Amino acid sequence: MRTDDLDFPLPPHLIAQSPPAERTASRLLHYQRNTRAITHKSFKDLPTLLHQGDLLVFNDTKVLPARFYLRKPSGGLIEALFIAEPAPSQWRVMLKNLGPAAIGKQLTFDKDPQLTATVIEKHETGEYTLAINTSEPALPLLARIGRMPLPPYIKREKLADTHDSEDERRYQTVYARQPGAVAAPTAGLHFTPELLADLKSRGGQQTFVTLHVGLGTFKPVTADTLEAHAMHTESYEISAQAAAALNSAKSENRRIIAVGTTSARVLESQPAGHPFQATQSQTSILIYPPYTWRHVAALITNFHLPRSTLIAMVAALTGLEEQRRIYAEAIAQEYRFFSYGDAMFIE
Repeated sequence: MRTDDLDFPLPPHLIAQSPPAERTASRLLHYQRNTRAITHKSFKDLPTLLHQGDLLVFNDTKVLPARFYLRKPSGGLIEALFIAEPAPSQWRVMLKNLGPAAIGKQLTFDKDPQLTATVIEKHETGEYTLAINTSEPALPLLARIGRMPLPPYIKREKLADTHDSEDERRYQTVYARQPGAVAAPTAGLHFTPELLADLKSRGGQQTFVTLHVGLGTFKPVTADTLEAHAMHTESYEISAQAAAALNSAKSENRRIIAVGTTSARVLESQPAGHPFQATQSQTSILIYPPYTWRHVAALITNFHLPRSTLIAMVAALTGLEEQRRIYAEAIAQEYRFFSYGDAMFIE
């Protein structure tokens, strides 16, 4: 499949820079594959569109406040993104504006100059390993000095912004509980505790898997074809409870609905024709047309970047021509795009 098949012009004013006042106030484009019908709803209408016994599969990863700033000895500012803590007092990070002669360079944390970081390794991926002069684990330290790692198309001031407190709350699902992501599973941002309770009261089923979303989710496809794209790898977990819920839905012929492309990646990484099992693993699955879906019957998702693996997944569910038609309609109706944007329900 050619990458430019996934391209489209998007007016910049449709890229959402902040969330709606209420999570469920976002719009919902409803697409029915059997009739090719498109209707326009509010996200709070979702319970009326589901069937009795549908199983919604959510990703309960929690976004880390992974963005922080360091200072060079000269005082120059370095933008940093925490990736992992491979060993005590060692961080794997991405660094912007580090400059040459990096190994051995000592840096200070902008928010706490008593904390220092020494560059001890550069990796082929462009990431670095830092030695931190504290035994404090990364998670509580990031809670003090970090900011939410918003994607680059959401514009914020460096160091601090008036939206920071809102971003801490809204760039996180209400059911997030497993820390480890550096990007939000954005389809879940529209749900509230009240909406989840409403779905349950109508006979809907819910279960949770965990996939720690990495920066690769925003990576544009630069290769000419999808087949040549080096797909990113992400860690995931299916609990015994989730496996049982999924197997029950399968055996009773109830729909499995992925809330977001990350949940879909977890589900479609499991083999067809076999029961779900509790597992911890990694996936580098790349879903694009033509694709035979193994488990996912319907998908709730936001509107994605041109030339991305995420829009390729949508096209694999709707067909490429229908994906183009749906997105053209969304643009004509001025839906809000990307992480803080509106949603669509494909069934």
